[in-house]
Amino acid sequence: MPQVTLTEMKPGQSGIITAIAGGQGLRARLQPLGIRPGKKITKLSSVFQQGPVTISVDNSQIAIGYGKAIRILVEVEEK
Repeated sequence: MPQVTLTEMKPGQSGIITAIAGGQGLRARLQPLGIRPGKKITKLSSVFQQGPVTISVDNSQIAIGYGKAIRILVEVEEK
């Protein structure tokens, strides 16, 4: 399965978070949102260029900034 950043995923794609390429502070901010390695997420939408990315995790919709989204590595599920 290919591994891409959250920003490279297409809307509607799902996958498993494999890593967060950031420091302890970034991981600490994402952890309470349910964004951590091993979690299944679905990308719902993104704004053209460098806007926020909306994802679904644990039946919740979350919008995260481009700077955080580009550091989240996801193993995309093949359909």
